[in-house]
Amino acid sequence: MAYDPRHVATLLGVPILRPALLFPMLLPVLVAAYVRAAELPELGDRSSAHVSTTVERQLAEVALKQIRASLDTIADPILKYYVHVNIHRLAEHSDWNEPNLVTVLVDNPQINAFAVPGGIVGVNLGLLLYAEDESEYSAVIAHELAHLGQRHYARSLEEQRAMTPWMLAGVIASLAIAAAGGSSDAGMATMYGTQALAEDRALRFSRTREQEADRIGLNTLAQAGLDPHGVARMFVRMQTAFRFVDKPPEFLLTHPLTESRITDARNQAQRFEVREVAPSLDYQCMRARAQVHYAESAGRALAEAKDRRGSGHADADVYAYALALARDRQHDQAVEVMRPLHDKHPTSLIMTASFAEVLIGASRLDEALALLAHQLRINPDNEPLTYFYAEALNAAERHAEAADVLWRHIRVNDNDIDVWELLAETAGLAGDTVGVHRARAEYFARIGAYRQAIQHVDYARRLVDEGERQLMARLDQRILDLRTEFEAIRTQN
Repeated sequence: MAYDPRHVATLLGVPILRPALLFPMLLPVLVAAYVRAAELPELGDRSSAHVSTTVERQLAEVALKQIRASLDTIADPILKYYVHVNIHRLAEHSDWNEPNLVTVLVDNPQINAFAVPGGIVGVNLGLLLYAEDESEYSAVIAHELAHLGQRHYARSLEEQRAMTPWMLAGVIASLAIAAAGGSSDAGMATMYGTQALAEDRALRFSRTREQEADRIGLNTLAQAGLDPHGVARMFVRMQTAFRFVDKPPEFLLTHPLTESRITDARNQAQRFEVREVAPSLDYQCMRARAQVHYAESAGRALAEAKDRRGSGHADADVYAYALALARDRQHDQAVEVMRPLHDKHPTSLIMTASFAEVLIGASRLDEALALLAHQLRINPDNEPLTYFYAEALNAAERHAEAADVLWRHIRVNDNDIDVWELLAETAGLAGDTVGVHRARAEYFARIGAYRQAIQHVDYARRLVDEGERQLMARLDQRILDLRTEFEAIRTQN
């Protein structure tokens, strides 16, 4: 008998997170956390009495690894940078006050965004295809931040906790009927009857939470200087786009849109003074970047970029055309189209990184290196600038220098799996076999593949010269740390 893990999660009083594929690995961890939390005394906030912020952070660490292992994510450093900056800008004006906030950009053209307790916000790149301005896009992100800030996961557990004994009884009864040789239909009917009651109550909780997240997210938008009317506009845009489809995107399944919800968003926005929000060039450029990314072919990307002309975002239209030229391998033309944009917006980090990217594509490496080195002196450790600087050094066959740049960078930001992947490749080009294994180990550790991670550290350890005692000690300690993390996950499962 096969069970949908989302149904089991509901029966155990665990609210359904997105994406659903997290559950095969996470469900035992979530249940264990629930059992541990249920033994805690109730002090102060009721939600924190049952699931502490510490437990949520532990869940987030497990979830992040599973997300990375299960979903195709975007490696584009410019897109990731924009999403990261936008989320942190909104977080400053939200109720989320924890220092740890991790963003994941998913390579999927459908609308979706999700929040995982403990501080993970995931965004489908497709959200940029549908949201026509930064306020509409940010409305969805602010909504997810509201779920985190209000600790909806913990509060749902509290409200469903009283139901857990009879829900579990229903599951046990259904299994007992089947095991005793009775009708399997009767067993399933017992389980689904219990499940229907549980899901009905969970749905009522969900509707309340969604309304609360809508209103708090709208306040976040306004405080961040964006247009609070963007919430209702985004709702209408999604409702219109998917009104007649048989299977709406996951986001609409978990965030059902009703006329009352749209009306409430409009009414709530009326509380704020009408403001003129200047169009965001960065957002429009990222939207163009997503459109070029999902174009069926290079020729189609060029045609769509030409069709964009006259959209009202002149610089973003030029940006889209330059990207499409680069995708079509017309690199010299891409440089000539992008150069005036960079000259017009010399302080834009996104424009600088984009110009460096097309320069590298055109093999104009001296210019790219000079541009990036200058900008990194002003903006040290900037993610896209560092990434492209390493790529330019590799293109110039200065692999050892590129590896040094990346090793320095991961001391500041060691949680980016794409940087670890680039470092492994760069170390290989530099002839540093130990470095390859160390970087691969860290990549595998961050997707939860602990056996492979330990294996690679062990390979590196065997290759280290006996005289390098300090490095040997670090590798020995890393093996111990990875084994400890792996054993903790196995114990929880």
